[in-house]
Amino acid sequence: MFESKANRSRNLPDPAQWDRIATSARFQDLMARKKAFIRPAFLFFLVYYLLLPILVGCAPTLMSSRVFGSVTLAYLFALSQFLVGWVIAGLYLRAAKFDKVVEDLLMRANTSEGGK
Repeated sequence: MFESKANRSRNLPDPAQWDRIATSARFQDLMARKKAFIRPAFLFFLVYYLLLPILVGCAPTLMSSRVFGSVTLAYLFALSQFLVGWVIAGLYLRAAKFDKVVEDLLMRANTSEGGK
């Protein structure tokens, strides 16, 4: 199921090939697609995360209002941050088809290495 560390290191290109891989168009496209998802997701979560202390400080009456029983809006908001984190992680996994591209890049690097 899992490859050993020795098997994984044999499949990796040598350090000299990393420069060639990093400058390839396919790798640049991979990094651009990752950044296109990661930056907005990070900014959204950062704002969402910081919104709780801001709202607690600026609108304590609103955040201390009880939703049901002794559960306040602030408590629900804090718990929702876990849910939002998991949703973002799930969206990343759904959008991230990066493993196939990485495998292809490594296979091409190993193929060109064998042709030397």
